[in-house]
Amino acid sequence: MIFDITKDIKYIGVDDHDIDLFESQYIVPNGISYNSYVILDEKIAIMDTVDRRKGEEWLRNLAEVLGSRQPDYLIVHHLEPDHSGTIAEVMAKYPELKIVASTRALQMMPQFFVEDSFEGRTIAVKEGDTLPLGEHTLSFFMAAMVHWPEVMVSYDAVDKVLFSADGFGKFGALSHDEDWACEARRYYFNICGKYGQPVQALLKKAATLDIECICPLHGPVLKENLGYYIGLYDTWSKYQVETEGVFIAFASIHGNTAEVAHKMKDILLAKGAKKVSVADLSRDDMAEAVEDAFRMGTLVVAAASYDADVFPPMHDFLHHLKMKAYQKRRVGIIENGSWAPTAGRVMHTMLETMKDVEIVEPMVTIRSRMKDSDIPALEALADALLA
Repeated sequence: MIFDITKDIKYIGVDDHDIDLFESQYIVPNGISYNSYVILDEKIAIMDTVDRRKGEEWLRNLAEVLGSRQPDYLIVHHLEPDHSGTIAEVMAKYPELKIVASTRALQMMPQFFVEDSFEGRTIAVKEGDTLPLGEHTLSFFMAAMVHWPEVMVSYDAVDKVLFSADGFGKFGALSHDEDWACEARRYYFNICGKYGQPVQALLKKAATLDIECICPLHGPVLKENLGYYIGLYDTWSKYQVETEGVFIAFASIHGNTAEVAHKMKDILLAKGAKKVSVADLSRDDMAEAVEDAFRMGTLVVAAASYDADVFPPMHDFLHHLKMKAYQKRRVGIIENGSWAPTAGRVMHTMLETMKDVEIVEPMVTIRSRMKDSDIPALEALADALLA
């Protein structure tokens, strides 16, 4: 895919509709885009490569845009293989090409390119360094741990374009037209969610720049209403509540805990909850469940006991939340057990290790199937969660 970003900046990225799991774990029903750009000036800069899955298509796009010209610089904003997978091929094709990257990226590069040496063909840049191309000059800003330690972003003051690496990215191929926020949110919390503080540091740097266009490494180029996108990133990276409501995540073996979860939804709505969403952790997309847990201010976890522990899908969910730095939320617990309920204790133990997570009492215990006598406890928990 080739199109103009500005008069001198061209998009040469590729869509991947064949991928089943991004990073071998995230469901991407609408594919993924690997974004790459070229700045055509007195000196030509290629802005990142793509995953080797789509390397041949990308090289064709690059050749078409270059015509008879030779590129001068390959800017490597992020070394993860979905963006660096075609570095060796492009460096071999254009022998005068030089890699421009952070010092940390250049240190890590031999780990990925064992049989290729780029000695004498690299330029290390640090915070505030610039690279003149002619009319355009790139300025570099380090973005360590957004979401790898070697990440940097670059800014072109002439066209007011920020090349934002994985920042402001989303799941989904460019050819699939869909709402930005949903898949960008799922992408953010599952890819960058742990690194709110580094994202905040990058946003502070971006605030000093006059930005009219954001070019991420995944997802659409953002040109309009940038305050909306930046505002969401500010909310997400501060772990603030985006949507007032309750998210109920349940892990049910035979359907009895599922029945309790849906009853809890009805009770919460009847008591005035603005929004209640429910996810079946055994069947629904785990990455979307993580997204919804961060999106809303209140979480209810409902799970069956299993092998004197908790049913594994719930353990997996809470483990994901801990890895992604889940925090600043209120959580209610519902456990189910036929003879020796243990799920509540295990969930409580996992949740209490998370930062600024308030575990709301009472914890509700169900014995096998929900009964009329269990409803008052569910209502008491609902009242406490909505207080």
